[in-house]
Amino acid sequence: MLEAKSNDELPPIPSKRYFTIGEVGELCGVKPHVLRYWEAEFPQLKPVKRRGNRRYYQRQDVVLVRQIKSLLYEQGYKIGGARKKMVDNPEELNKASIETDDFKSLVKDLEEVIARL
Repeated sequence: MLEAKSNDELPPIPSKRYFTIGEVGELCGVKPHVLRYWEAEFPQLKPVKRRGNRRYYQRQDVVLVRQIKSLLYEQGYKIGGARKKMVDNPEELNKASIETDDFKSLVKDLEEVIARL
């Protein structure tokens, strides 16, 4: 069901405010237990917790999960090395996180708004 896909093959991130752990798993191609483990290992990954200790991820969390996945699965870093890279070079990772699918989706949405006007 959830194979290790490259970030290029992942679906675009919908324009929602919050995502459940299952939705993030689908969007990033990882299982929920992996996301919970990464929360413990990467201090930057802190989803909002609400009633019943349910996790709600925001868009920047989804982008961060994709970055972590890329570092671990595609670039071959171990957990410690990925954590260090994220702390040492956050601006480099932010540049790498810009996704063309997101821009295409944004352009499409803007074109629809312009057409309505």
